[in-house]
Parts: sequence; C-alpha cells; structure tokens
Amino acid sequence: MSVFSYHLVKLSLTSALRMMAFPINPKKIQGLIHAETMSAMVLGSSIFSKSRIFNREIVVFAQWENEDYLNEFLQKHPYGRQIAKGWHIRLEFVRQWGKISGFQIPTLVSEIANEKAVVAVTIARMKYSQIPRFLRWGRPVEKQVRDHNGTTLSLASIRYPNIVSTFSIWKTQKEMTDMVHGHSMMPQPKRHINAMKERERKDFHFEFTTLRFRPLTEYGEWNNKQNYIPYKTELL
Repeated sequence: MSVFSYHLVKLSLTSALRMMAFPINPKKIQGLIHAETMSAMVLGSSIFSKSRIFNREIVVFAQWENEDYLNEFLQKHPYGRQIAKGWHIRLEFVRQWGKISGFQIPTLVSEIANEKAVVAVTIARMKYSQIPRFLRWGRPVEKQVRDHNGTTLSLASIRYPNIVSTFSIWKTQKEMTDMVHGHSMMPQPKRHINAMKERERKDFHFEFTTLRFRPLTEYGEWNNKQNYIPYKTELL
C-alpha cells in the first residue's frame, strides 16, 4: 500500500536553488512513484512578496510504494539526507476530488469521522492567462485558511512556471468541511465556496485536485515547533 509524505526544510540558498533547478526525479529513486519539489509561500501574502518569488524553504510532496523506500531515501540519497533535517509528515490517502497527473491515486476511498484530524493538499497546474484572476479569487481563501483556528499548520507552495499547491493540517474534519461550505464562524465565511463557484464558471487550471489524508506520523520540527498532528483527536 502506497504512502504519501509532505516535507518542509529550510536550506542554504545554493542548496535550495540546486534542488529547484534539478528536482527530485522519481525515475532515479527506487520506490518513488511521483514527487513535486516546490518553494514554500506564506498563505495570503502579497502578490509581489519575496515568498511568492522564491524561498529557501523547500516543499516536497511525494508518493512512495511503501515506507521502507521512503526511509531508505531519507537515509541514503543526497537530497533525502538534506530534507531529513527538516520536518515531514506521513499520510494515508482517504479521497480525491479532481485529477492530477503523475501521482497514482488509489481508486478505493475511506472515511474519517468528523471529530478526527485530517490533512488537505491541493495541487494545480495553472492556465497562464488565468493567473491574475486566480490570485484575485485565491488570496482571500488563502487568508481564510491561514487565519482559521481549526488549523495547526497551513502554507502554500509554488513551482514555476505554473504549479501551485496548498497544505493544511486540521484539528478535525468538521472544522475543515465547515470552512469549505461557508459555515465557519469567522469573517466572510463564504470566501472558499465563492471561489469554487467562480472556478466552475471559468476554470483557472489545466489540472486541479484536492486530496484528503489521514495523518499518520510526523518527524522533526518546523519553525521551532513539533507535534502539529493533534494526537488528542485519536487518529486511528
């Protein structure tokens, strides 16, 4: 059974540029099904902010045939040893909306109880002409997720020319779905659902998917913090 992993690490400028210029290649790493190597962004940041242009904080989102291959990569591969110095979380697939190429998304889906923790990952391959419009509708949603007290960690990432992604860990699935459907108790609660309606009217993307996961384990620390998974929710 495949396992997904999401990695965050801050590298030197030289190492970050090298990893972005020569990203992790699944064809050269045993057991790696697919990976996206990206630069981290602050959700809701200004269009012209430094983090939207380039950031030494590197994101790797990957799918592995099993955890043994992931462990071997982190211990033996030069890139693996680099990103092992940061933080990562291991994820069990639950369900998918939309489609994205590269990953081998399971056809079977499972369920998570509303009171359990959940992780959401979105990945999009943008239509170049729609990027300004996407930013107009997307930044309010980014702020909505960033400021929501139901998340323990949330961020965005980018890989030029046109890959954008978001990642968020939610204390409970209910808090996430309430936000998605415009029922959260925060200002302008319908920002997300309004953006989805606009996307349905005229798509921003060539490809887009939302992936939902059950968090399994996490390793390391990020921003001097550990334990982003809310274990008190009894994961399994």
